[in-house]
Amino acid sequence: MENKREDRLQRLLVALKKTDKIHLKDAALLLDVSEMTVRRDLGDSVSPLILLGGYIVIDPKNSPATHYFVSEQKMRQVAEKQRLGKQAAMLINDDDVVFFDCGTTTPYIIEQIPDERVFSAICYSFNTFLALQDKPNCEVMMCGGMYRPSNSIFIPFGKSSSELDNTLPDKAFISAAGISIEYGVSCFNFDELLVKHQAMQRSREKILVVDSSKFGQVRPAAIAPLSKFNTLVTDSAPQQSYIDYCRESDIQLYY
Repeated sequence: MENKREDRLQRLLVALKKTDKIHLKDAALLLDVSEMTVRRDLGDSVSPLILLGGYIVIDPKNSPATHYFVSEQKMRQVAEKQRLGKQAAMLINDDDVVFFDCGTTTPYIIEQIPDERVFSAICYSFNTFLALQDKPNCEVMMCGGMYRPSNSIFIPFGKSSSELDNTLPDKAFISAAGISIEYGVSCFNFDELLVKHQAMQRSREKILVVDSSKFGQVRPAAIAPLSKFNTLVTDSAPQQSYIDYCRESDIQLYY
């Protein structure tokens, strides 16, 4: 019996090399067992896998970095994201060319942009693209490449994104999972860094958009020092140390 359980866990681990998560129902079909059997397999003794929100994922304790799933994050800090989205949208003017980052905060910015605003947008995230296409006076440019379903992005095959090679955005809205004065701005996924870095390099104004839960957090993938941003938008007043740092570094702070 134990050998069969170990075999099933091994098959799930192999399947998770191709994707970041497997729904419980799909796992049961893959293994040709009941969902209850899969639950028991995951619950018995020490397992490298856990059940999270109906999905089987590698236990973060057994992974080099905590995973980030758009599907899990989009319903967190909703009120905070709505508030900062309204603040950030006010920074977009007619005829602006704007880079929009990936993540679950970005669609809240786009949602708050008035429909009459005439602007161009460039993005590399599927959920960001879906939000932009609803804006009647927005011309959207989508960066292509290999699709990563965990964070809903397309990453370029080469060393750079050709769409950004030929674009000079007026503003870049950058999202992040962590912001620290000492360690800078960071995110979970290294896949995002190439496009984030290029967008910041080519944009005249770099705007960091984070909800208040991200302050004091440090994630594995380094985006940039906080001083590299011109503007910081959040949903509520951060700690005084961040307010002082923004003032000393000439960073516009909105909350």
